[in-house]
Amino acid sequence: MRCITVLGPSQSGKTELVRQLAALDGKPARTEAAGHLNLTRFHFMEEDWCAIDMSGGPEFARMAGAPLLASDAAVLCVASDPDEAVLAAPWLRAVEEAGTPCMIFINRMDAPKGRVRDIVSALQAYTNHAIVLRQIPIREGGQVVGAIDLISERAWRYREGQPSTLVEIPKSEADREHEARAELLEHMSDFDDALLEELIEDHEPAVGALFAVARRETQDAVLIPAFLGAASHMNGVMRLMKALRHEAPAPEALKARLGAADALAVGFHAQNRKHLGKCVFLRALGDGVAVGSQLGGDNLGGLSELGGKGHADRLSPGEVALSVKSDQLDAGKVFSLSAVLPAPAWARGCPPAFTRIVKPASERDEVRLSTALARLSEADPMLSVGQDEATGHAAIRLQGPMHQRQTLGALADDFGIEVAIEAPAPRYCETISARIEEHYRHRKQSGGAGQFADVALTVGPLPRGEGFRFDEVVKGGAVPRNYIPSVEEGAREAMDKGPLGFPVIDVAVTLTDGKSHSVDSSDFAFRTAGRMGVREALQKAGPVLLQPIERLDIHVPSVYSGAMVSLVSSLKGQVLGFDADPVFRGWDIFRALVPASATEDLVMALGSSTQGTAWHEAAFDHYEEIYGKEAEKISKEHAAA
Repeated sequence: MRCITVLGPSQSGKTELVRQLAALDGKPARTEAAGHLNLTRFHFMEEDWCAIDMSGGPEFARMAGAPLLASDAAVLCVASDPDEAVLAAPWLRAVEEAGTPCMIFINRMDAPKGRVRDIVSALQAYTNHAIVLRQIPIREGGQVVGAIDLISERAWRYREGQPSTLVEIPKSEADREHEARAELLEHMSDFDDALLEELIEDHEPAVGALFAVARRETQDAVLIPAFLGAASHMNGVMRLMKALRHEAPAPEALKARLGAADALAVGFHAQNRKHLGKCVFLRALGDGVAVGSQLGGDNLGGLSELGGKGHADRLSPGEVALSVKSDQLDAGKVFSLSAVLPAPAWARGCPPAFTRIVKPASERDEVRLSTALARLSEADPMLSVGQDEATGHAAIRLQGPMHQRQTLGALADDFGIEVAIEAPAPRYCETISARIEEHYRHRKQSGGAGQFADVALTVGPLPRGEGFRFDEVVKGGAVPRNYIPSVEEGAREAMDKGPLGFPVIDVAVTLTDGKSHSVDSSDFAFRTAGRMGVREALQKAGPVLLQPIERLDIHVPSVYSGAMVSLVSSLKGQVLGFDADPVFRGWDIFRALVPASATEDLVMALGSSTQGTAWHEAAFDHYEEIYGKEAEKISKEHAAA
């Protein structure tokens, strides 16, 4: 069995293309729905195939590495509109990063919105690999009625819902065909010395030899061939499938591309299903994947065929199935006989930057929710689970709103847990602006042993990022040495909540003097004196509210880099600059500083201003002062909460 991933932007016709590919042989196909993936097993010319159809939402492009982990080749389905080429940029980036052999299918040529050359040129802006046209359209009366194959120099006329019919090349297309073929051969000769010599000597290359060169160059992923058609009318689908059959590499090549010589299988997707538990989608890469045999260091519990048509005892190299009752297996992993190996970095996708706090609708589900989130994170490598420091509730990091919807659906459907979600609040802090000397005496007499502690403190600000510092310069034993740690402990407790209601940072406390009582002094008394003395000093020292500032690296197609300046400015951020991405053509890395409070608006604004193509990485950079009405508003909202 050979496996392909069909990917591309939303509304590009991927699902229809897979349906038509699966129907070419006239035999029934089997489909397995698995979240944002649909797997279809079908036959073509006595060979078994598996097509993975990936949802086209922009955030899923950042997760495309997972199905590519199991794919011999990829088919990028794009619209016949040069203005929409940028929507394919994230998918081209994913394919290029994975090194997966790729073919482009320019769909909906029955109603093109631009010239084919312009479409290819627009797509070329986002990949380092040359995109070569393998067909050109035949037009009549402004309509595309067929295509000419540039290697075989044969013309095919489309027929509605049927395979195309062979016709002579129209005389009106002859000159354009010669020009396009010469351009194709020139690109192919860049990677084949024998072909280059033939072209230099003006020899006409043999068609069989050209197909052999095309096959090798596609399998080596040095060129990306582009085909034409309209899947809804079955136009060009047979030609694409024949190209896949002859030019997609065999499963053995995938093992070499993964760099795992002893790999037996890969896990590229997983789901938690009722009554079954964790189900991992496996693709076998070698012999020995069988029920009861060792895989990933433990026995393989069971195998289920795609489409729920039955159970399998053994998988041949290249076959795809679901593994059940095999807790050692996870998605996004490579499995040898005795070990679970990490997948290459490109298969792990972009780091999640969309955070949500998750609370169970019923307190009784608190423990169940923790267990369910842990199991979901095992099944979904793109999901990160942690804890919100401010609230103590579970926090999940995802790729975006669609990924969030998928995760919450799994909690409800597979685990029966209803939850409420909210965006995390920025972690505001406060500091002081002045140096204060404070004297505090703690005295309490309530029968029995009393409490007495007297401290003299100096409290002052520290440079940003210094945190908390405690010193003592007590002379003459005014405060016994054994009580000084208690004063420090009390001072640290006062840092938990300042006058504005937030944790206090970047403050230095120095114990300068004090008094003790031989009977009534204690560790508790001095800790209390230290805490209360610092609290009173903080009130007088000019408290200042601090907001966290995050440093962003925005990965954005170059055509949208200019829009990032106004976007960052609208979020009260600071532009640091941008550079061309050193690896990915047509992309920039835009750097900026933005208040953490603007993170939620950033995700939405970034999606709308770049049509969902950009993504960002964020890391805490520093704290910055807030004054005036904005600070008052934040303090009041925090107090109310």
